[in-house]
Amino acid sequence: MVNAANETRDRIRELVRQVLASVPAEPQRPADDAAQDRAPEHVVVNSLKDKLAAEFDRDESSKLLLTEDDIRGLDNGARLRVNEKVKFTPLAADLIRERNIELIKKVSRTSSIKVRSVAIGSDHGGFKAKEALKAKLAERGVNVRDFGTDSEEAVDYPDFAHAVAKAVGSGHVDAGILIDGAGIGSAIAANKVPNVRAAQCYNAALAKNSREHNSANILSLGAGQNSVEEMWQIAETFLSTEISEERHKKRVAKIDAIDRQYRK
Repeated sequence: MVNAANETRDRIRELVRQVLASVPAEPQRPADDAAQDRAPEHVVVNSLKDKLAAEFDRDESSKLLLTEDDIRGLDNGARLRVNEKVKFTPLAADLIRERNIELIKKVSRTSSIKVRSVAIGSDHGGFKAKEALKAKLAERGVNVRDFGTDSEEAVDYPDFAHAVAKAVGSGHVDAGILIDGAGIGSAIAANKVPNVRAAQCYNAALAKNSREHNSANILSLGAGQNSVEEMWQIAETFLSTEISEERHKKRVAKIDAIDRQYRK
């Protein structure tokens, strides 16, 4: 019995040795590779990643004067975005030096826009586009008067076209922008107001032509016809172009004469 048990153990051990011998040995790797496996991977969590990617920690570029209250909450070495024309109170300047705060100046975008003031209006279909264009105009330093609408709730486009046209026709603003679904109805309504020449434009070439040849003073856009980016390109072209040639001015004078003839 004892001899049989010993023989069984010997057979098992021999089988184990044979199995182990058949397993290929793992090649030895350089010490550097092994160290890399042991070293923890450097992971940047999303919140920290976003912070590292940001150009600044706080944006105060809308202010032309910063006080110590605007600086106190910043950590040492923080990055503060400021207006290129900003001024600091003495205490604010001291805090900036003490905390080694890096100032990142916001440089105003250069613009070829020639008007200083714009009246803008839309119906519910053009509301989102109006808000986007209004923000872009403000960034360019244009004084914007918003005549509504104020939401996407259904309204009647002639009401807003009339309000914008009155502001332009009376000379209270330099130009106007109207946005509805197609841009057609607003242009028709606006052109009923004296001294208004509203042009419906679906591309920058038409916008340029309407200003150079027809001295249009209101741009009518279709939110259902163009993307917001396209509308901005059209609007920027419209507001950056002026009538200059005498032959075009003479023809516009004839348009105005026809208008006066039927308003007697």
